Amino acid sequence: MAFRETIVSAEAVIDSADVPALSRLFRLQFEEAQSAWVLLYPEGMVRLSSSAGEIMTRLDGACTVDALIRNPESAFPGADLRHDVLQFLGEALGRGWITTRR
Repeated sequence: MAFRETIVSAEAVIDSADVPALSRLFRLQFEEAQSAWVLLYPEGMVRLSSSAGEIMTRLDGACTVDALIRNPESAFPGADLRHDVLQFLGEALGRGWITTRR
C-alpha cells in the first residue's frame, strides 16, 4: 500500500496520487547560458534551481507524484525526498507552472 500525503503550500494543494504535467503555457528547456533548466513563457523566463529542474524534467503527464518521488529517491539512496518534492509541486501548481489530474 502506497503512503499518501497531501501538502498544502502557501500556493496550492497537491496529493501524492495526483498526476502532474507541465502547463501548456510554459516550455521547459535547458539553457546553456544559464547552466540551468528554465521555464519559458511569452512574457519571460523562470530560472529553476537544480533540484526543481530535476523534478520538472520527470513530469510526463503519466506518472503519479508517488512515482516521481520514487525515481529520484532511487538515484539518491537513503534520501527522503517526499516532503520536498510535494512542497515544490504544490508551489509549481500554485504558480501555474504545472497542472494536475487524478
